Amino acid sequence: MSADAPESTGTRTVERALGLLAYVCEHGAVSLTEAAHGSDLSISTALRLLRTLETTGFVSRDDNGDYRPGSITIRLGAQALSRETIVSVAEPKLHEIVELTSENAYLALPSTSDSMLYAAGVQGSHPVQLANWVGRVIPRSTTAAGTAFAGRVGAQGFAVVRSGADHDSTAIAVPVHSVGTIVATLSVVIPNYRVTDPELDRIGALLVRVAGEISERLGSDPLPDET
Repeated sequence: MSADAPESTGTRTVERALGLLAYVCEHGAVSLTEAAHGSDLSISTALRLLRTLETTGFVSRDDNGDYRPGSITIRLGAQALSRETIVSVAEPKLHEIVELTSENAYLALPSTSDSMLYAAGVQGSHPVQLANWVGRVIPRSTTAAGTAFAGRVGAQGFAVVRSGADHDSTAIAVPVHSVGTIVATLSVVIPNYRVTDPELDRIGALLVRVAGEISERLGSDPLPDET
């Protein structure tokens, strides 16, 4: 019995730590008291475990002293979402975007530190279409996908870049989130001669909605109800 006690104690500690980490990840930002009560732990036990998780990078504390998922947890979560998972979740939504816009729709993923890859796409239904960009690598600095991936989308939630990846096109892009971090972008690409400001606003709003639905599937909180 005594030989099993250390292993049993260690297992229980791991279970408590994982349960605490799961509670922090699920709620995003919690106080010590909330984390303890939500995980059914005493304040002292929760504090001890949270300090260990913070030291190892699995949780972090913000300026208010609340605990949030740490850099390691966010990175592991993003890695767990394989490229195939993100693409499989996004593909039905790309078809929906094309049905509602008739324009080319794409999912872009980070390729290198300064580029994006169009990993999936659906061709539009207009008689005159741009070339299919699936598999194309584009720079982040001068494109809508790169701008959206950096989170620079303004109050409306989408980025618009004219003649970015291609001189003859305009792209509208929005970020896709998972567990608090941007993991991909959705884009619609339109020939410049078909672009109008009302159409850009309509497509941008559509992309924001669809990206929110994809993000929810990938583990982010749902968009707030504005009704």
